[in-house]
Amino acid sequence: MINTDLKVKPCVGLGILCMAVPMTLNAQKMDLFQHTTPIEPYVVQYEHDLQAVNYFYGPMPKGWGFQQASPSPEQINRLITLDKSYLAKLKAFDYNQLNTNGQVDYILLNRKILRHQQELNDEMNAYHRLKSYLPFADSIFQFEQKRRRGTFVEGKAIATMLEQASESVLRETKALVQKPAIDANDVSYLVSMVESLQKRLQSSFDFYNGYDPNFTWWVPKSYEGLDAALVAYKEALQSKSNWKVFDDGSNIGGRPIGKAVLNKKLKDEMIAYDADDLLKIADKEWKWCVAELLKASQEMGFGDDWKAAQEKVKNTYVAEGRQPDLINALYARAQDFIKAHNLIDIPELADETWGMIMMTPERQLVNPFFTGGREISISYPTNTMTYEQKMMSMRGNNPHFSLGTVQHELNPGHHLQYFMNKRYKPYREQSFNTPFWTEGWTLYWELLLYRMGFAKTPEERIGVLFWRMHRCARITFSIKFHLGEWTPQQCIDYLVDQVGHEPANAHGEVKRSFEGSYDPLYQLAYMIGGLQLLSISDELVGKGKMSYKDFHDRVIKENYMPMEMLRAILTDQHLDANHQTKWKFYNFD
Repeated sequence: MINTDLKVKPCVGLGILCMAVPMTLNAQKMDLFQHTTPIEPYVVQYEHDLQAVNYFYGPMPKGWGFQQASPSPEQINRLITLDKSYLAKLKAFDYNQLNTNGQVDYILLNRKILRHQQELNDEMNAYHRLKSYLPFADSIFQFEQKRRRGTFVEGKAIATMLEQASESVLRETKALVQKPAIDANDVSYLVSMVESLQKRLQSSFDFYNGYDPNFTWWVPKSYEGLDAALVAYKEALQSKSNWKVFDDGSNIGGRPIGKAVLNKKLKDEMIAYDADDLLKIADKEWKWCVAELLKASQEMGFGDDWKAAQEKVKNTYVAEGRQPDLINALYARAQDFIKAHNLIDIPELADETWGMIMMTPERQLVNPFFTGGREISISYPTNTMTYEQKMMSMRGNNPHFSLGTVQHELNPGHHLQYFMNKRYKPYREQSFNTPFWTEGWTLYWELLLYRMGFAKTPEERIGVLFWRMHRCARITFSIKFHLGEWTPQQCIDYLVDQVGHEPANAHGEVKRSFEGSYDPLYQLAYMIGGLQLLSISDELVGKGKMSYKDFHDRVIKENYMPMEMLRAILTDQHLDANHQTKWKFYNFD
């Protein structure tokens, strides 16, 4: 179709005809800052400058690529200088010219740099405090410095240095035997530094070896000896850790971080509640779930015995080999519901390009339920499992339990997140990542669809409520553990007794929470982030200021950020440059 708003006019001095900008666009003057802000260049440049410093001052790999490694003192100092330069740039910027979207980028970047600066100072303090365990580090760092720009080195001198470093490592390894247990966090830091030294040593060795004949004649055996000594030293350090594997029957390890650290993390994530407040939220939401479960249980003929009703639901599992069919059917049902209620436009390509994989038995030990993102990873029994393991997996992934979570993992959940994050304000994805947005958006859809009647039968409501109770339980057990009040086994028992988990699935959930790479706030971020977004939705859609479709379109295109900042954008707030979190999103009445 031809746009009749376009007009042709001569381009003066060029002797050709040019197409004018559509009049509708001239009239609207398109708000460029729907797609960017004046702060975006600082955000993008800061991330790339961090990468440049870490690449140059870190262990350059053989060939292409980038190696992750703990920073050297020289690297830390250079990063601190970089942070200071960007804080100065932000200070010099005219904050008053920014709209709310720009203010949010300014505030979040400023907070990110200040937090990074503090982390660097903590890392430097740790290095100086524990440097006596690493007397051989300086010689390796100095060798690496020469390697960066290919400075010529004497092969014999390098071999001598490596031999001396090996002797130093061996002395430290023997000395460890007489030393008491070392704090687990200190051991973790030392191990990461030894691994960093190994990478730097290998990077330097690989650069010269085979190229410089003098180096190649002198150094290889000395290098191999030092690398082997570092491996043994790392093992000796790990054996001195006071890392706790709880003898409560769970055989799960972990270290509670304590209330002060937990509350600081909440403040850093712009959550205006402390750990005690979140426990109250979890308790209130859990009681709401129980009340809903009782209604469903009574409809099913089980009276107030909702656990018996839940047991019946668990046994509706599909036949072996048919779980993918179930996932496809549940996905189609969710998409039909979303379209029928005009909740969000899902791009055709996003609907087309999600994939499906089967989860390995090993991964199912810590991920007993399916996960998602670019694809959905199905957790279901394999031939290597015992009969008991197969039954628990099938019961735990029954159709009614899965009803509320397929769209959580795919569209409009994680898959749509990943799809849209690459296309709208992508600079925020790397810089302002937070689980309260990642999991909050997906959990919000579970809350909203339940409210709108997506689960029709009492069996379906019990299935969806299982997950809602699970999110409440995640708040409770993760906080109770990190406050030092519960052991892992108590967390497992809570999931089994109060939520209805299969024992093996509960064990995997707790193990993943405390032994994996998850941040202590990650598990509680699901429900809290979902409640935050639901509060914003009620404030805007519930009061008739936006439609659901418009609301969801705006949210998904803003990309990662704390929910308080998202609310500020959607409500067009004016924010102070030194904004401190203050939004109270939950009604305790």
